[in-house]
This record gives sequence, C-alpha cells and structure tokens, in this order.
Amino acid sequence: MTTRTTTRAAALAATGLLLTACGSGSGQAGPPSFEGRGPITYVAGKDTTGSVQPMLDRWNKLHPKEKVTFIQLPTDADAQRQQMIQNAETKSDAYTVLSLDVVWTSEFAAHQWIDKLPEQRFPLDKMLKPVVETAKYRDGLYAVPASSDGGMLYYRTDLLKKAGITQPPATWAELKDDCAKVKKLPEAKGMSCYAGQFQKYEGLTVNFSEAVNSAGGVVTDANGKPDVDTAAAKKGLDFLAGSVKDGTIPKEGITYLEEDGRQAFQSGKLIFHRNWPYVYSLAGKSDLKGKYAVAPLPGLDGPGSSSLGGHNLALSSFAKNKATALDFMKFFSSEESTATLLKDASLAPPYASLYDDKALVEQFPYLPVLKESILRAVPRPRVVQYGDVTSAVQQEAYAALTGSKSSAQALKDLQEALQKSTGQ
Repeated sequence: MTTRTTTRAAALAATGLLLTACGSGSGQAGPPSFEGRGPITYVAGKDTTGSVQPMLDRWNKLHPKEKVTFIQLPTDADAQRQQMIQNAETKSDAYTVLSLDVVWTSEFAAHQWIDKLPEQRFPLDKMLKPVVETAKYRDGLYAVPASSDGGMLYYRTDLLKKAGITQPPATWAELKDDCAKVKKLPEAKGMSCYAGQFQKYEGLTVNFSEAVNSAGGVVTDANGKPDVDTAAAKKGLDFLAGSVKDGTIPKEGITYLEEDGRQAFQSGKLIFHRNWPYVYSLAGKSDLKGKYAVAPLPGLDGPGSSSLGGHNLALSSFAKNKATALDFMKFFSSEESTATLLKDASLAPPYASLYDDKALVEQFPYLPVLKESILRAVPRPRVVQYGDVTSAVQQEAYAALTGSKSSAQALKDLQEALQKSTGQ
C-alpha cells in the first residue's frame, strides 16, 4: 500500500480546519476528505435482532435532512464481504458507512477501499484496547469499533444440575464427560452434545482458530507468518474432527451457521453451544428462559481462547456526504448507543466501563464472562490477503471435519496454502 501523505492534513490542522475535498471520494492516495452533508447509507449483515433500525430511526428523527438508509446484506459473512468488495471495485457511492467484520480492516485499508479516519473524533481511550487494535492498520485508524464479540459456551444449567454437575466444563475432556452424564437423563433423550459454526464459511475459520489457539497453537504468528503444521494445531483440529466422528458434534453440526446453532440450542437439541453474546437475549425470550448460562470456552488443558469478533464502522472511500457519515459513525459507536445495543440485542460494547456497571451486570450476568473472553481473545490472521487465507482454512478444516483428509494432512496442506497466500 502507498502510504497516505500527511502534509496537507497537518497544514489544515494548523489552521483549525477539517480535512476537505470533493466529498464523493475517489480512492486515490492522499489525505481523505470529509465534506458534504445529506443522505447516506449504512451497510451491514441482516439484522436478526431487530435492534438496528430503531437506532437509525433515532438518528433520522434528529437529522431529517441527513437520513440514513439501512442496506441489509446476507447473514453469511463471506457474502457480506464479497458484496462490499464488489461495490468498492466499481467505485460506487451506493455504500457509505460499512459494518466490517473486525478482521477485514487490513484488507480494506490496504486496497484503499476505506478512508483513514481522524482519531481525535472518537473516544478510543475509553474502549478496550484489543478492540481498538482491530480498527487499525499500519498504526492508522481506518474504522471505529461499534461492537466487539467474544465466543462463549452456552450450557443447560437445568440439565447439568440434575446430572449432579456443579461447574461448567473448563476442558474438552470435561465437556465430553459432562455430556455423557447428561445424556443419561430422560429429559436429555435425543439431545446432542455440542455445536459451534462448522459450515464452510467464515464461522469455520473462527471455530478452527479457536480450537488451535485453545490447544496452544497459532494459525499465523504476530507477523502474519503461517504456523499450522504443528503438534499443538493438530490437537486442536483433532478435537473438532474427532468430535464429529464420535458424535459429540452431531452430523448436521457441520452445516451450522450462527443462527442454525442458536435455533438448535433454543429448541432443546444441544446441551452445549459455542456462539456469540447476541444469543443470550434471544434465548431468554424462548422456552429456555432461566435454564441456561454461559462460561468461557473450554480448551485442551483449561479455559480456551475465543477468536476476537465484532464489527467496526468504516467509511467507503467512494461515498458522498462524508461529513454526515462521520457524525453518524460517532453517534452509532457512542457509549450511549452501544449500551442500547447491549440492552436490546446483547451486542458486546467496545467501552470498558459498561462491563463493570453494576446495574448492567445485574441485568446481563454474562458480562464478566464476556469481558474475560474478549480480553483473552486471539485475533484471526491480520493479513492483507485475508480472503485467500480464510478460504484456505475453510477448505482444509472442512476436509478434516468430513473425514476426507486426516488432521495431519489437512494441516500440512493448509500450511502450504497459507505460505503461498501470504508470501511467507
């Protein structure tokens, strides 16, 4: 990537002016422009919680001449990314503010599809540090954290209690032992043990990375160098592949996306389920109310590590009305707005103070577990070639899960594919 120049930005800052330019964006090198007021769009995956439009309605009521239109993309993260890339490659101004998966920041910034943002406009010092880091590329801010995410283990408190289990499992072995005990109960007839997100899509990259990290391995090191052909990574993949083979993960589990797993858990088909915090509020509105809780993800020898999830707001380099867009991004990512999304949709806020708010913890008892999950989380590979990397991970991990390759062969092939993709 060509480093964006800062001379003009410094001159404008010295005169107390905002960065200015055409407002329509062009994606060229040079300081980004934040002029223009008027209608904009907010582009994100399908809102399964129903919480986004009310937030946009609040903005639109306060800014009738700068209304935001919600463009909803598919729930599949890969499809979201592809549509955003297609829009950027055509230099279309149809998309203004993009809700990016935290792992896409480097790719979108490196290709100059999103603008570098003025850090002073946002209260980054009040946010959790790992969350803020996901919004940066080469020490520049290219997005603003709107929500974080840490995977948690949802479990049936009623069934564990009846089976005489007093604590949720901290290791994979304990999870399997607990399942065996619970499944002896008449109430657990026909239930499966565990599921996450194992369909061949971004969720599989998340779950594979968690398994590898939770066994002491890494997918890529801090410099983006692949390192999956290791004994530790094999232990992680063996847990997943072995769990499919022995029935710990049901056969249909390899078709699950987030919503499939949530519905299976809520309908009483699963004892344990790995998912994001948004599930907590939805499950509380189902027949499971009062019958479930959350714990840290289990690992090989103790609590495991989640992949760091969440969404950041980025500004398309090709958008119009960027002054309005910046104001909207500040509104949507504010402590007040993210607290509302926590209350309405169980979305993990980026602000540290909200996790320690006694009233919120009383209302949302999972917050301490979620904070621990986020602080212990490991980012997925932060590489410019993320599309190629995640595609390779999905291909090889799915081959191991379905039994078409051994874990050892899948990891060997994955190492070669990642080295080719990253050039390392």
